[in-house]
Amino acid sequence: MSEEEKTITVKKSDLWKYATFLLLAVVIIGGFFLLRNDGSSGNTNTDTTDTGTNDQAPINAKALIENNDPVLGNADAGITILEFSDFQCPFCERAYSGAIADFKASSYFTNGEVNLIYKQFPLNSIHPYAQKAAEASLCAGEQGKFWEMHDMMFENQAKLTVTDLNGYASQLGLNTAQFNACLDNGKFASEVSKETAQATSAGGQGTPFFVIVNTETDKSTVISGAYPWTQFEAAIASIK
Repeated sequence: MSEEEKTITVKKSDLWKYATFLLLAVVIIGGFFLLRNDGSSGNTNTDTTDTGTNDQAPINAKALIENNDPVLGNADAGITILEFSDFQCPFCERAYSGAIADFKASSYFTNGEVNLIYKQFPLNSIHPYAQKAAEASLCAGEQGKFWEMHDMMFENQAKLTVTDLNGYASQLGLNTAQFNACLDNGKFASEVSKETAQATSAGGQGTPFFVIVNTETDKSTVISGAYPWTQFEAAIASIK
């Protein structure tokens, strides 16, 4: 092999080394950002990119609490968790079966220190059954079965057609004629719209969205996303 051929062979070998090095660098850097995004992206917790705890309290958070709100727990609790949610949202179901279930098992709930209020925030542009599901919960609430319908729909989230909702009303022992008329006539459509507007005015950009309010001091904070109960405990502690 001539000196010229040896030089060409060496150069080709160096090129392969450089190419292999660059490829490994791209894979490593890309993997780093992928893992970083997987752990921090809001898409893992909510239906939008809005995530985390935001200590910037919404304006007049206490005013979001209304007399007709369905309350889970002690109505006179000093701290209220306002949940703005969507019955068709998978992250809302995750919150229902995760943080909310843990809340109901916690001393905050059993001791009457913290209660939960559910507010409607259907994302109609991506969840076609969410609006009627929201109305159905309020129609059931009219007959004293809001939370029973709430649980029924989250536990059967893949079946939220009007026919399904009518069936749940029957299973819960509601006056089905009254319930069906309420749902068909859109009796609570304006209430759903009002609560959706409340969510957006408080800073909600996706579901689930929580406003946690100390009703005695008016201090508040928000959590956006299906985070574990430990994050809610930290938020509660921050406004005591």
